[in-house]
Amino acid sequence: MRISLVSAALITAFAATAANATIATVFNSIPQGVIDFNTTVTNAGGTATADTWANLSDGASLVRPGYTVTKNDASTLFTTTYGSMSGQVVDISPAGSGPGLGAIGSGITFQFSSAINSFGFEVGDWGTCCQPSALFISFDSGAPIQVGLSENSGDVFFNDLAEVFVAAFDDSGDFTKIQFWGDGFGEYLVAGGTIRYALLDQGSLPPTGVPEPASLALLGLGLAGLAASRRRKVVAN
Repeated sequence: MRISLVSAALITAFAATAANATIATVFNSIPQGVIDFNTTVTNAGGTATADTWANLSDGASLVRPGYTVTKNDASTLFTTTYGSMSGQVVDISPAGSGPGLGAIGSGITFQFSSAINSFGFEVGDWGTCCQPSALFISFDSGAPIQVGLSENSGDVFFNDLAEVFVAAFDDSGDFTKIQFWGDGFGEYLVAGGTIRYALLDQGSLPPTGVPEPASLALLGLGLAGLAASRRRKVVAN
């Protein structure tokens, strides 16, 4: 009887977990990160939108088709280019009162006209100094999602380039405000290039931390074997 209860509990836990929302991230070189983002969106039944930043000017905001960008501390957005990044970028060099949330003021806010829950872009000159340095994305002022961490100079470089693609997905709901910032105080940091975003159905991403069905089947066979062994011992006694 105990074995049956355990099996039922496992099945119930699997069903409940599979229905839960998923938070996922992408961290990779820019070319591979774009592939990872698009693949994740496509596999979840969504369609990704891409907006390459061009012809930007410094100012209080960047008005783009579908969204507007501002600094979290309401200061001026300074635009530039960086390395091989696909479009213009803005300076978000970390400043503030401390790591993590303390640095949020130096970051940027994306205010969308329509809801999204998948969001990615390019980051440059990151991981060159001032470690530890982390990158965060927050949906609708929710809990920060860490999308990158540099602990030693150059440890996040791809092909010797201080350029990465980062993204976050949260299919628990639909969001219109996205914030991004870094907390490596003293470093130069830029973000932008091509902005990619999508709206996925709630619960459409595969759950994380859940055994694959094959693993569950093997576990079930193991439990059945244990039950048979216990029956044999009872008969022998």
